[in-house]
Amino acid sequence: MKAPADSVVLPAHARLVARDDVWLEGNAVQQLARVAGLPGCVRAVGMPDLHAGRGIPVGAAFAFADRVVPQLIGGDAGCGVRLAATSIGRMAPDLLERRAREAMDDDLLAGCDPGEVFEQVWRRGARGLAEVEGAPEALARLAAAEPEDGLCPSGDASPYRAGYEGALGSVGGGNHFVEIARVGAPRDPAAAAAVGLAAGDLVVLAHSGSRGLGGALGQRWGSAVLEGDAAEPYLGELAGACRFAQANRFLLAYRMLRVLGASRPSKIKGGFDLIHNGVAREPVGGEPAWVHRKGAAPARGSDFTIVLGSRGAPSWVMRSRDAEAGLRSVAHGAGRKMGRSEAREKIAARYRRRELTRTELGGRVVCDDPALLLEEHPDAYKPIEPVVESLVEAGLATAVASLVPVVTVKR
Repeated sequence: MKAPADSVVLPAHARLVARDDVWLEGNAVQQLARVAGLPGCVRAVGMPDLHAGRGIPVGAAFAFADRVVPQLIGGDAGCGVRLAATSIGRMAPDLLERRAREAMDDDLLAGCDPGEVFEQVWRRGARGLAEVEGAPEALARLAAAEPEDGLCPSGDASPYRAGYEGALGSVGGGNHFVEIARVGAPRDPAAAAAVGLAAGDLVVLAHSGSRGLGGALGQRWGSAVLEGDAAEPYLGELAGACRFAQANRFLLAYRMLRVLGASRPSKIKGGFDLIHNGVAREPVGGEPAWVHRKGAAPARGSDFTIVLGSRGAPSWVMRSRDAEAGLRSVAHGAGRKMGRSEAREKIAARYRRRELTRTELGGRVVCDDPALLLEEHPDAYKPIEPVVESLVEAGLATAVASLVPVVTVKR
């Protein structure tokens, strides 16, 4: 029997950020307490989307004074989200759905040398695509405009030259997706305008990671605990995986920008890319620490961040408040309330197949995997609003604008 969340005793340096109306699974809180109790952990924060993972909770941030723990990042290294805000207004949902399905079948890098593609994105992320011979001109132009990512130099790529570049531009499984969404009425109009969001306009969201490459990274480093210079090779390889993941999200977003007819710089009003699964050196308690984010979105300075909804609930753009009490992080999504097997069983009994590709908000779902349609149904997730309000009330971020799903692609 699983323990209720309120029966778990957390160490003094760990906290939960969640209102009373946010359900938390006892097993997830137990996992949070266990990781917080590891040697060297000086701070642990469970977000309102906290849920149990494979021994490590998802939706949490952990600070270690003197060590890097690869297991806390796992095989979804570099997972994150990309936002591209466009000046395109409403388009017919039927048209968007048809174009989105077609767009996922395009081979964007046909004719490019796979080895060159891998080397460029490993070293430079999405910017590297601008240097790939044979890349489409429009794609290369957007890639060249990408900002520097601020990561450490990528490490040795030799353990990962195994055809992973073939997965670039694909969504992957689990909760990953690429989506066209509509901007709701901004809660903070000035902040919304600063990132290019205007009510009624269409945006692109891409949520994905480093695909099989991240899995190889996780297996290679396993349960190692790395101190001092011993952490450098892992951090370099993690940086390469993060850049690979950023390039993947760039290509996913590019597919949907083409659907909207917005692949020219003049049609893109703003956006950013952020990493949910990574390690960064940041100040904690006046001293530098290794902050591990496991399904937690960074919320540093006054940067913009995103808390993802589900295909039937809006995502929220938020503005960071640089709150050390939350390890300068926020929830990365609503968080699951059902496991995958539970969702398949319960949701299959509630809905007919054709109902699974439409949402209560009027959105369309493009997904050819019957099991994934059930596992990722909105009913399997917590409501997004209490999660967002938990973050606001805790002083971690302010709400800027909602992004309502119009077409969500999971394939």
